[in-house]
Amino acid sequence: MPLPPSGSTPWPPPKLEIPHADMDMWRAWYAGDTGHLAQVYGGTAAYTRNGVARAFFDVDKRRAVGGDELRMFWGQDPSPGQQAAKLHVPIGGDIAEMSANLLWAEVPQVTVDLDSTDKATAASTQAQIGRYLDDRGHAKMREAAELAAGLSNVYLRVVWDVELRPRPWLDVIPATGVVPEWRWGMLAAATVWRELEPLDDVGGVWRLLEYHTPGLIEYGVYKGDHATLGMRMEFSDHHETEFLSSRTDDKGRQATGVDRLLITHLPNVLPNRVWDGVPDTAPLGRSDFAGIEPMMDGLDEAWSSWMRDLRLGKARVVVPQEMLDTNGPGNGASFDLDKELLVSVSGFLGDDKSMKDSITEVQFAIRVEDHERTAKALRRQILASAGYSAQSYGEEGTVAVTATEVAARKEESLTTRGLKILYQRPALLEVLTTMMWVDVKHCGAKKVDPSAELTASWPQAVQPDPEATARTLSLLESAGAISTFMKVKMRSPELDDGEVLAEVRRIRDDKSHTPAGDPFNTAGGESNEEQPVGEVEPGFDEGQAEDLNEEEPVGGGSRPELAA
Repeated sequence: MPLPPSGSTPWPPPKLEIPHADMDMWRAWYAGDTGHLAQVYGGTAAYTRNGVARAFFDVDKRRAVGGDELRMFWGQDPSPGQQAAKLHVPIGGDIAEMSANLLWAEVPQVTVDLDSTDKATAASTQAQIGRYLDDRGHAKMREAAELAAGLSNVYLRVVWDVELRPRPWLDVIPATGVVPEWRWGMLAAATVWRELEPLDDVGGVWRLLEYHTPGLIEYGVYKGDHATLGMRMEFSDHHETEFLSSRTDDKGRQATGVDRLLITHLPNVLPNRVWDGVPDTAPLGRSDFAGIEPMMDGLDEAWSSWMRDLRLGKARVVVPQEMLDTNGPGNGASFDLDKELLVSVSGFLGDDKSMKDSITEVQFAIRVEDHERTAKALRRQILASAGYSAQSYGEEGTVAVTATEVAARKEESLTTRGLKILYQRPALLEVLTTMMWVDVKHCGAKKVDPSAELTASWPQAVQPDPEATARTLSLLESAGAISTFMKVKMRSPELDDGEVLAEVRRIRDDKSHTPAGDPFNTAGGESNEEQPVGEVEPGFDEGQAEDLNEEEPVGGGSRPELAA
C-alpha cells in the first residue's frame, strides 16, 4: 500500500500491536532495564499510570489462565515502607551476544560462481564484496544478528552517500521501525518510519515515513500525536527533512535506479510459536527469549532472594538501653561497638544478669548453597530452552581441552548456530547483491557484475586441534591414501585452490633442493626461490610420476603401462 493519507490514521498500524508488544517485552530483557521490566509487567512505572500505553501492553494478558495477569516477580509492587531491592541477571543480553558471536566472530567466505560470469570479472567482483564486508560491514552484520536474536527479526537497508563514503553501506533497522508487506512469505514492500525531533512543547509528534518498493522510494512527513499519524506536511516544515525537497519529485518520490527492494528482512529463526494465528506475522522470526521469560524472571527472583539473605544475615548486636552512652539532651544515645572497656555498675543490670549475658547477637543463616544450586539450575534450563549449551556460557571453566571435546560440549550451541546460518546466508547474499547494484548505479563501481551468483560459507566454530590434525595426516600418508594437495587442504582449509597449489610447489621445491641430512640447507648456497611452474589440476599430487626413478607402487599405481 502507498503512504497513508492525512487524518487520524492509527500509528503504528493496529495489526502490529501484538508483535510490537512482545518485541517491547523482549527488548526489556535484552537491554536489562529494570525500569522497563517493571513497566512491561505492570510495576509502578509509567505504563501503569498511562492508560493508553497500559491498554497497549495489556495484550500480554492473553497468556494468562482465566484472564488474569501472570504472577511475575517484576510485576510485583514493593511492600509499603520497604525499599525496592530487586536485582537483575542480564542473561537475556548475554544470550543475544553469544548468538551473534557464534555467527559473526569471523567473516564468512563469499565467493562468486565462475559459471555466472567470466574469470576476471569474478575476481574483481569478489574483491569488491570483500570491501563491503570490511570492519564496518562485519560489525553491522554482527549487530543485526544480535538484535535479531533478542527481538526476533531485524531489517537491513542499503544506503549510499558518495560525499561520506565511496561505497554503499548497511543500515540496521529494528523490527519495530518497519511496517512490512509480504507476498508468498517474501518481503514485497516496506514502510520505514521514525520519529523526528519535536519542534515545540505542544505535544505534537513528527514522523518521517519511507515507502520502499522495487526501484522507488516515496517519502512523507506527518505531524500527529502518540497514537495517530496526523496531517501530512511539507518537507520544508521540518529541518530534518528539508534535504528531501531537492531529491524527490512533486509527489515526494525518488527513483533508486535499481529494480530491487533496498530493504532486506533478516529473521532469527522460524517458525514463530508465539504469534500462531496472528495475521501477517508468519514470516517474522522467533526470539531466543520466546517462552523463557518466566524462567528469566525466576532467576532474577532467586538472585534477589540470595542478596536479601546477605543483607539480613549481617551480624547485629542488641543491648539494653541502660548500656547506651548519652549524647546530650535532645541528641539521643549510642553504643560504641569498638569500645574495649566497659564498667559494670552493681545492680545496674539486675542481680541475676551479667553485662555479658545482656548483650544479644542476632545473625541469620545465609543459604548460599541453596541459592547457588537454584540459580545454576535456572541458568542451565534457560540456556537449554534457548538452544545453547551451558559450556558456551562458561559453566565448565577454562580448562584446556581438545577441539573434539569442545565440539562435544557445545554440540547444542553449534546445532543452533547451523540452524541460524540457514537464515543468515540468504539475507547476506541478497543484501550483498543489492549493494553491488547500488554501487554500480550510484557509486561508479567498475568491473563489478551484480548479476553474478554468490555463495557463502561460514568458518568452523571450533578450530581443529593442530596436533590431532598432524596425527591424522601422518597416518594417511603412511597408508598412501592422501596427496600433498589434500594434506595442505586439510591443514589449512581456509586456503583456496591457488594458494594450496602454491604451497604444494614450495613443499616440492624444498624436498627436491634440500640435500639429504641437511634439512636446514646449512651446506651453503642461495636460498631456494619459488620457481613458476605449469598449472596443476586441484587434487593432483604434485611430484608424483615426475621422477621416473621413483619407486612405483604395487600394481603400477598411476602408470598403467607398468601394471601387471
